Amino acid sequence: MTAPQTAAKPERSLPQARDYYPIFRAISTRWSDNDVYGHINNVIYYSWFDTAVNAYLIEQGALDIHAGQTIGLVVETHCNYFASLAFPQQVDAGIRVAHIGSSSVRYEVGLFAQGEDQPAAAGHFVHVYVDRVTRRPVPLPAALRASLQPLQSKELGHVEEIDS
Repeated sequence: MTAPQTAAKPERSLPQARDYYPIFRAISTRWSDNDVYGHINNVIYYSWFDTAVNAYLIEQGALDIHAGQTIGLVVETHCNYFASLAFPQQVDAGIRVAHIGSSSVRYEVGLFAQGEDQPAAAGHFVHVYVDRVTRRPVPLPAALRASLQPLQSKELGHVEEIDS
């Protein structure tokens, strides 16, 4: 009789310092972001990921949330928490691109207390870009691809191309 197999414990990601992220956005915490434990509730971190990336894309002219033919749908998310944040702290969201596919992008985001070198949280999400009406994947528009260039990894010097 063999012993039952146990699932391997997933490795916890190590935090990346501030210089890992080429672009930052400032985020103000709100009173309502705190939960009953006195720190920012975990669901707020995902909202900040989405806000940081989409605000950047809108500012770059790569995303028109009201009338654009192409929109990004989140198909995967992940977050590791390393330290607490709480209102009224200011947060710096570092953004980088890890992978670009034919119709998808993997964004990585680090959330830092203002002035700190190590993140309080870090994670990623994947956007699949689709036609607004059909919701079917489409190739990344040229304006989007161009806006992603400044978000490329400083460490690698390029973005790995993957099919999606």
